[in-house]
Amino acid sequence: MTNKRDYYEILGVKRDASADEMKKAYRKLAMKYHPDKNKSPDAEEKFKELSEAYGVLSDETKRRQYDRFGHEGIDNRYTQEDIFRSAHFEDIFGDTGFDFGGSIFDTFFGGRARPSRPQRGRDLVYELEIPFRTAAFGGERMIEIPKREACDTCGGSGAKPGATPKTCQTCRGTGQIRRSQTTPLGRFMTTSVCTTCQGRGSVIEEPCSTCGGSGVVRRRKKISVKIPPGVDNGARLRMSGEGEAGERGAPPGDLYIDIHVTPDPIFKREGDDVIVDEPISITQAALGSEIKVPTLKGHAKIKIPPGTQTGKTFRLKEKGILHLHGYGRGDQFVKVVVKTPTNLTDRQKVLLRELAETFGEDKGSSGIFNRVVDGVKERL
Repeated sequence: MTNKRDYYEILGVKRDASADEMKKAYRKLAMKYHPDKNKSPDAEEKFKELSEAYGVLSDETKRRQYDRFGHEGIDNRYTQEDIFRSAHFEDIFGDTGFDFGGSIFDTFFGGRARPSRPQRGRDLVYELEIPFRTAAFGGERMIEIPKREACDTCGGSGAKPGATPKTCQTCRGTGQIRRSQTTPLGRFMTTSVCTTCQGRGSVIEEPCSTCGGSGVVRRRKKISVKIPPGVDNGARLRMSGEGEAGERGAPPGDLYIDIHVTPDPIFKREGDDVIVDEPISITQAALGSEIKVPTLKGHAKIKIPPGTQTGKTFRLKEKGILHLHGYGRGDQFVKVVVKTPTNLTDRQKVLLRELAETFGEDKGSSGIFNRVVDGVKERL
């Protein structure tokens, strides 16, 4: 006894379903589970099961045998390959963009093979560390990377100068070997990759002495990397065609530059805005003042109003970083931090105590600091 599922159940049709009903059911399910479209682990097996079921039920003779004897009446009379071939993919699906007739048959039974083409070169990734200001303003960095490049001697062909690749005599340039196979349903043609030329269709009888026939050599190359203004930490830049060379004239891969920005001792970045912590004295905070603060381009003046508390933030419009994808730039935010004086002289202590008395605080206490300094400490 076989443990296969019922073919009608697989297609989701009744046992008296017409040919059109089965065809419509199979087309719907096959499109759903086609391995080129459905990447789930069991899609390929389900598609194979569907095709087997339809291959039997779409053939009147096989369907009668199945209706009378079940799976036992089919398995001994037809090979799985014959069943799969009888599904008539082109008649059912037409031009859908999927290769139902060839690629799926090859997947399950190792049938038709296609000639291999020269492979595109591999992509490369380079980790580049840049200073904060280079990220803000952009710049240019020279890097050196080891990679495979087209051989200068043979121009990437792999053949000795003056020689050219010859058409493979085994496959006559097709890259395939065709064989015929006789089955109970007729003769079928199968193809496989030519082992002489590995599917390329040509062979090199006189290989290049520099690259040994591969068409590529390994060397270190210096490359200038242009860094756009506003690039941020973690960004990736793409340099088309700067990856490794492809095989025998195939296009090269790309080079990807992963950006890592080193922290700046003064500026911090939030998006395209920059943040600066600026220390001021107690007297500047209490009486007000005008101070100079650093920006990405020189210094700028800001006014500190009397009674400014530590943590107060001032905004300088368009003093930030250029927008990477657009016009304009971010802003700069200056956060003032009130400094507590240390190493006071005797005279300064006396003055502070006198000032404390004017605030109505106990003589000899640190009331002035309770009012000004302690508030600063709490915010630091």
